[in-house]
Amino acid sequence: MSPVPDEMMPATPPSMHDPYLKHDQRLTTAVHVLGTEARALSYLTRLYEIDPVARGAFSQAVDVITKCMEQRGAIVICGVGKSGCIAKKIVATMNSLRISASFLHPTNALHGDLGKVGDYDVILMITFSGRTPELLQLIPHLNSSLPLLVVTAHTHPSTCAIVNARPDTILLPAPIHESESQSFGVSAPTTSTTISLALGDALAVAVSNELHSSVAAVFARYHPGGATGHATQGPNA
Repeated sequence: MSPVPDEMMPATPPSMHDPYLKHDQRLTTAVHVLGTEARALSYLTRLYEIDPVARGAFSQAVDVITKCMEQRGAIVICGVGKSGCIAKKIVATMNSLRISASFLHPTNALHGDLGKVGDYDVILMITFSGRTPELLQLIPHLNSSLPLLVVTAHTHPSTCAIVNARPDTILLPAPIHESESQSFGVSAPTTSTTISLALGDALAVAVSNELHSSVAAVFARYHPGGATGHATQGPNA
């Protein structure tokens, strides 16, 4: 019997140590993550285009923060874990746009840092679940006359534990189109923190536009360093 022609022989499966296979797998993962987060941002954008609860809450949030700034108050942003990291970035963005902001860790707040909260401040909590224990423990110790905002996955105040604990809370919905476990097989904060950050940026820019006749001029003044500062100062800076 004649030997089987080479072209009919079964192909050798690629080795799991094949560098080209690893390259493809990595890029497939990257594209999946980027695409998923882009879809989440599109989902959030659409929500704020059409949903009356989200749109009304956002406008109300801009109003109370603007009033707070006019009274020389500040926005105090709270979060735990990855949400705390997002809170710190939003604080930095707001300060660069001359919106007075500071970060408050809820546990430290219960051990003396509540002293940094002023009489004309606004509190913003970031919690995807809407029921972070440390934030719930903090609420009874906050001055009830201070406006409270919450960025959370909940799309209606009636389902959020933070709002249940403080009914006058302004709820800023930040849901995702599918769970992170469904998207990536793990519930690590990824998509949820991306949209919280984006909503914080939207709030910062909207408030800055209300407060300043030239946001670009304000940013140039408060960000003189680095390549960004050089660009805002012009080529002769």
